[in-house]
Amino acid sequence: MIFRPFEMLSALAAAQVEFIIVGGVAGRLHRASVLTEDLDIVHHRTPENIERLMAVIEQMDAYFRHDLARRKLRPMPSDLAGNGHVLLQTPHGHMDVLCELSGQRGYDELLPHSIVIADRGLRLQVLDLPTLIQVKIEAGRPKDKAAVPILIAALESQKKPEG
Repeated sequence: MIFRPFEMLSALAAAQVEFIIVGGVAGRLHRASVLTEDLDIVHHRTPENIERLMAVIEQMDAYFRHDLARRKLRPMPSDLAGNGHVLLQTPHGHMDVLCELSGQRGYDELLPHSIVIADRGLRLQVLDLPTLIQVKIEAGRPKDKAAVPILIAALESQKKPEG
């Protein structure tokens, strides 16, 4: 499966879904050389936004990727309104729709810790680097631990004056 996050981001932006990019794609948008195989987003859990997100999920024919029976089940709006993680397979790769990050931090809590990054004509809401580093440390998985030094280096690089 080829990973094409820009196609997923374009569909979300076109539908005016309110979301914050977190995880490896956020790191890449901050110019960190992290590897990633999925698009992680935290979405605003309002009924209107969930409706827009559901429309994108249907348009992309996305489905739960960890269904051993391979039934290609789609999430329900209630799945997107809760606190869990909805792990989807799309024609463009994996998309993880996260209701919250660790510490019960949803869209409203993360929005003040995000910035807008313009990429290929899109204005994307992206978790800021200090918060992304904190989230990766808290997750504690080996792949997250491996990304931390790379993200710290990107943060230090951004702090240096251009010259």
